[in-house]
Amino acid sequence: MFAITGITGKVGSATARALLDAGHQVRAIVRDQARGASWRSRGCEVAVADISDAPVLAEALAGAEGAFVLLPPVFDPAPGFADVKATIASIREALLRSAVPKAVVLSTIGADVHRPNLLNGLRFLEEALADLDMPIAFLRAAWFMENALWDLPSARDQGVIRSYLQPLDRPVPMVATDDVGHTATALLQTSWTGHKIVELEAAPRISPNAIAAAFGKALKRSVEAESVPRAEWADKFRAEGMKNPMPRIQMLDGFNEGWIDFRDRGAYSKKGTTSIDQVIRDLVSKPESDR
Repeated sequence: MFAITGITGKVGSATARALLDAGHQVRAIVRDQARGASWRSRGCEVAVADISDAPVLAEALAGAEGAFVLLPPVFDPAPGFADVKATIASIREALLRSAVPKAVVLSTIGADVHRPNLLNGLRFLEEALADLDMPIAFLRAAWFMENALWDLPSARDQGVIRSYLQPLDRPVPMVATDDVGHTATALLQTSWTGHKIVELEAAPRISPNAIAAAFGKALKRSVEAESVPRAEWADKFRAEGMKNPMPRIQMLDGFNEGWIDFRDRGAYSKKGTTSIDQVIRDLVSKPESDR
């Protein structure tokens, strides 16, 4: 049996589905029983645990032959990432207490970057687990293609997507969450020693213009990409409710300036097989409640 955290999110659910399809038993770790109902109906065992409660999380992980561990995303971290670091400490303690024999830990492109930016939280996660004496695979995933969901309303209604990734013709490392789930599943089904890093992106890399073109195909209308001027980012993010937008701005700078990337521009990365056209077509065709 494999224990899956973050199973109600896109990556966790993709991993759980891939494990079930491969004939494995899955333990769904959720914050409350109601969130586990759909997984229980699919034959999963359900364990209730908050990832910030180390003893309870350890109990949820115990007895599994492997675990998929996901740090809940934080888009507006407290200064110094104090909130993120507290959750990381809980994850570390839970892995130690549970004695789970191996773990695949979702990380990110840019986890090796020390310049301040939003992705530092996952660098802190990798560093916190670095001395654990257990097999750990840090799965460094590229920018999720499914982030384009935020562009669907404007693409559909106005024929435009407004991009913070710039210039618009610059390809960026991206990956579909289904490919992340299948890669995590493949790792969990193998044995290894020590710690390793697995970089994952789609081939080819994807530009904002390519995302706009994919929306155009799926929506059967003309869709163009439009740059959001950098001088407007902070005000826009604060208007959306962010209190500390600078880490997000720094992350975008990292992608746009090229200092957030895989080693040797992806020379060693695994390549997912899902295209941006497939992902956008799926986002457009799904009912809103299922996106």
